[in-house]
Amino acid sequence: MVIMAMVASLREATIAGSTLPHDLGSVWEHDLGSVWEHDLGSVWEHDLGSVWDDASMKGSDFLSLDPAAAPVRGRTDWLADRLREAIAEGALTPGVRLPATRDLASELAFSRGTVVEAYRRLTEEGLLSTNRGGGTVVEAHLGAGTPLQPGPGRRTRPGSGTSGGPGTSASSGTGPAPTGAPGTAPPAGHLLDISKGAPDLSAFPRAAWLRAERAVLTGASPEDLGYADPQGVPELREALAGWLARSRGLTVGPERIIITAGVTGALSLLAQVMRERGVSECAVEDPGAEGNRRILGFWLDRLHPVPVDAEGMDVAALTASDARLALVTPAHQFPTGVTLSPDRRRDLIAWAESTEGLVVEDDYDSEYRYDRAPVRAMHASATERIVHISSLSKVIAPALRLGWMIAPRHLHDDLVRRRWATDLGSPALPQLTLAELITSGVLERQLRSLRRRHRDRRDAAVAAIGRWLPGSRIEGIAAGLHLHVGLPAEVDDAEVSARARERGIAVQPLSALRFSPGSPGLIIGYGPHSPATLEQAIRTLGEIVSG
Repeated sequence: MVIMAMVASLREATIAGSTLPHDLGSVWEHDLGSVWEHDLGSVWEHDLGSVWDDASMKGSDFLSLDPAAAPVRGRTDWLADRLREAIAEGALTPGVRLPATRDLASELAFSRGTVVEAYRRLTEEGLLSTNRGGGTVVEAHLGAGTPLQPGPGRRTRPGSGTSGGPGTSASSGTGPAPTGAPGTAPPAGHLLDISKGAPDLSAFPRAAWLRAERAVLTGASPEDLGYADPQGVPELREALAGWLARSRGLTVGPERIIITAGVTGALSLLAQVMRERGVSECAVEDPGAEGNRRILGFWLDRLHPVPVDAEGMDVAALTASDARLALVTPAHQFPTGVTLSPDRRRDLIAWAESTEGLVVEDDYDSEYRYDRAPVRAMHASATERIVHISSLSKVIAPALRLGWMIAPRHLHDDLVRRRWATDLGSPALPQLTLAELITSGVLERQLRSLRRRHRDRRDAAVAAIGRWLPGSRIEGIAAGLHLHVGLPAEVDDAEVSARARERGIAVQPLSALRFSPGSPGLIIGYGPHSPATLEQAIRTLGEIVSG
């Protein structure tokens, strides 16, 4: 454009009769004139003309992408189609790193948002993945009839478990893995884990977290950087008090909230304090979360399994036990997905009052509801008989290790002292950052976005089960991040789980979550996985069950 302006200026001077210096005049006659006639003319005809049309002819060496072939109003679809075709044809194989969105957008003269959206679509389909610090890589090869194949870096951690649901401390890789052709084993180390009710951690609000963290550090006083209150920083407890009032119907002051290291940390603290007070046994739901059982079993002498039916925990069976402490998941029972009925809620509170017992309400995934009205937390019905515990692991990320507990007044001080004696409390800066996310409204926007995404994946999983596991009962779909799939009585769910692992899929058998024998089933977590990945995994399970 600079050269064009200079040429235009010189031509105007000539037309006006201006005298050009001898050298410049010869340049005009010989060099610039020829440039105008040959080079600049062709530049205008080809390059500058295309820039005027907002489509660079330069294109990209990556896949020889020619932006001139893209429709002006359908560039995102065009780019996503070109990438999808390259993956299907084998031009892009698993592990290949794609250009950075900024670089590819510059090469194609597209907006960066166009490239970001194309990458996002293929990530949703399970074809791409984004690794921290590693850019966007091809995750799967999708040829005609070819099952999804894994990309690198998504490996099961040695020794990781497959338990899921509230309080679990087990973890494993979550990326798509090969289901393979029937009877084939996946490459060593690759495992698609659909055993957990986990959120889509790729949706972690990184930019918002960094902004909040920067704001906290900018405004932090010297006192903020010192030892925090072991009960939790006041800013987070105040923010949580407002959040719980809005989302769970709990009207408690910040002084009643104790910040913990997640639900696991809350259970550990409570078990230790109760043991000091002479309570060393606890009733738990059967079936129930394995992670919670492990934590309570570590600190207490005995666990009493109490059956769960369509109304939740059987309170009559609880009354027949010797337990004076009971752990329940009333809003969305894990793993069956049932909601504790109003009658059972009243019976459970009556049990606690008549026995001077204590109900531990694990409110682990109450934020996610799709087809039903909100279910209020139990704590408000009997504040001195119910311990409310929860976290934001299902909304932000388990890696934060931040949860909370609201306990009866007679336990509060002992719990805070135990927290102080254990580790002086949770780190202050992450607490302050989380408080900023809550007060700024980021957390509620994040939750709304995740609800939409997880509902779509729930729907995809239900549809796939209908296709590949016909006749199965699907329960717990109105809320949460997992499905309970009931299998025919003659099916051995443990064997199905074992055979699925041989095919590269980790799925939780219901029998592994039971104390007593019962009907078989599978627990399928859909949160972290794209509809395409869920389709392939459930198809493989269907082949195993029917075969």
